[in-house]
Amino acid sequence: MSKFIMAEENNRIISGEDKIFGINKKAKEMIEEIGKDNVANATIGSLLDDESNLVVLSSVVDVLKDLSPVDYAEYAPIAGVPSFLEASVKAVFMDHIPSCYVETIATPGGTGAIHNTIQNYTRPGDTVLTSDWHWSPYGTIAQEIGRKLETYPLFDENYKFNHQGFAAKVKELLSKEDRLVIIINTPAHNPTGYSLTLEDWDHVLALLTSAAEDKAKKIILLVDAAYLDFAGDAKEFRAFLPKLETLPDNLLPLIAYSMSKSYTLYGMRGGALICLSQSKAITEEFKKVNTFTNRGTWSNGTRCAMVTLSRIFENKDLFDKVMAEREEALQLLADRGNAFMKAAGEAGLITCPFTLGFFVIVPCDHCDEVGEELQKEGIFTVPFGGRGLRVSIASISEKWCSILPAKMAAAIKKVNG
Repeated sequence: MSKFIMAEENNRIISGEDKIFGINKKAKEMIEEIGKDNVANATIGSLLDDESNLVVLSSVVDVLKDLSPVDYAEYAPIAGVPSFLEASVKAVFMDHIPSCYVETIATPGGTGAIHNTIQNYTRPGDTVLTSDWHWSPYGTIAQEIGRKLETYPLFDENYKFNHQGFAAKVKELLSKEDRLVIIINTPAHNPTGYSLTLEDWDHVLALLTSAAEDKAKKIILLVDAAYLDFAGDAKEFRAFLPKLETLPDNLLPLIAYSMSKSYTLYGMRGGALICLSQSKAITEEFKKVNTFTNRGTWSNGTRCAMVTLSRIFENKDLFDKVMAEREEALQLLADRGNAFMKAAGEAGLITCPFTLGFFVIVPCDHCDEVGEELQKEGIFTVPFGGRGLRVSIASISEKWCSILPAKMAAAIKKVNG
């Protein structure tokens, strides 16, 4: 019997309060009690300054202030404002514009892009594949539209990308189903901060290309690039993108792009889903089905977010100003990441491989108990998947990043012996 009164469960697992928001609430309560200088709230998935204020690019705010009322109030086209769609491709690929066919659809943030991919490239009951360490809403989105989420181990015993584990899971699922959506979140993976190397990409694409030799199979590779601009050197961490341009027709690469982090517009829900293919028919089909899905879900996206990105890419001086300010924010994050990893090494604290990004994962047993032990000292992290603690270096100061690893190592030892 359903545990709901009037609503339907529909094979979804709907729990109570979100764990992250619950711990964040506790952190705020302690801040009220003993002051923010004595509390490290490492739960928040947004970039904050050292005073715990949201980092917002003032150059982007200036663009918003200059928009006309029509730019806010008028409906956007269902597929997105054309200049925004063009700007999204430039934002992802920068100087290297793909030589294959490209189509783009506007979505409400990267979340909308993930939703559209699963909705349009799987059938009810199908399986979506991602890594065991992953952003938990992947599972929520899959459940909401009647799909299942399965995982492969992201790292092997040497904390390298687990090519064998990935290959085994892909082969297993393709032996049972004739289509498969794979989500790879890179660069600056959420929640580990890992970025696939070019060698990793060669292994991944060689495996998928081999699997695609069976033309009865349809493989969709979704690259969740939400943290693309907070992974480090912009060109270095885009070097994998040309590898996606020449794949077989039945191996379709899609890219989920978000303005939330790159332009600090979390709440405006600006994003896009980008399709690459050697086949014009496939990209035209992509546009058609995703426009249909947009209409049937949120209909139109947020016009002012779209116009803002368009304006930035139409004005070189403005573009340069935004990029320079973003570089400062990136450096803030990099300094924190370097401080945390240096202190982790000194404290003997093991972390998942970390390149850069908003989060670091510290694997440990009994992570809920370790987290509770840390809370006694005013340190709030997120127990993640029963296997470790997620630390948001994006939301705490460099000073706290230097302090936390020793505190975490001590708490892990106290709980686990």
